[in-house]
Amino acid sequence: MTSTHRVAIVTGAGSGIGRAASLALLKEGVHVVLAGRREDKLRETAEQAGAGGGTALPCPADVSCEADVRRLFKQTIDRFGRVDVLFNNAGIGAPAVPLEDHSLDDWKQVVDVNLTGLFLCTREAFRAMKNQSPQGGRIINNGSISAHVPRPNSIAYTATKHAVTGLTRSTSLDGRQYNIACSQIDIGNAATEMTARMQQGVPQADGSRKVEPTMDTRHVARAVLYIASLPLEANVQFMTVMATNMPYIGRG
Repeated sequence: MTSTHRVAIVTGAGSGIGRAASLALLKEGVHVVLAGRREDKLRETAEQAGAGGGTALPCPADVSCEADVRRLFKQTIDRFGRVDVLFNNAGIGAPAVPLEDHSLDDWKQVVDVNLTGLFLCTREAFRAMKNQSPQGGRIINNGSISAHVPRPNSIAYTATKHAVTGLTRSTSLDGRQYNIACSQIDIGNAATEMTARMQQGVPQADGSRKVEPTMDTRHVARAVLYIASLPLEANVQFMTVMATNMPYIGRG
């Protein structure tokens, strides 16, 4: 990326993939609004960026809260004047329990963050990108390997990640006339807090339990950076970035 005036919003920017993507964008001169529920973690991300590059603006927000999302986009536009890129990255999992023991509260919480939160951010980005001049922008959704195949005992997470694919497709279709591009990155086993348990072994489809390989989050950040760097006339519709030896091909 060569421009120093593009503006991105990254949700879940306080750790893991969101932090890595934010730092990569900032290094390339993009102004990045860091969204997440914990202000202290967002400030850590901003501090890690250091001097130079783009401006980092921590903005605490719960993506499942409509008022928070509206405030997030208003603060972004008030500060920078536009939104060029949205990385819908925030997401959570639920306890890996048998399907019949999955609580309604856990189900609702995962749906609220992983699906409703992504919709709320996409809706606000659409409004901003449609009305700004020059018109248009890019939305990148964090899917998952679970958007294709499930892990055992993961019904809520898997359902939401399958739904993200539908949201990605609908956003791509509805955005065409407004020069809004939408992509999805399906990520497998990036080394984050969420995947730390893989070092102790996780359940497999055959009933066994195995340690799974992971990859550095910087590889995902490079993928986000590549998609974000494309002119709006080009798009990566779907991309899979995964630990090479993880059990995906042949899973189950």
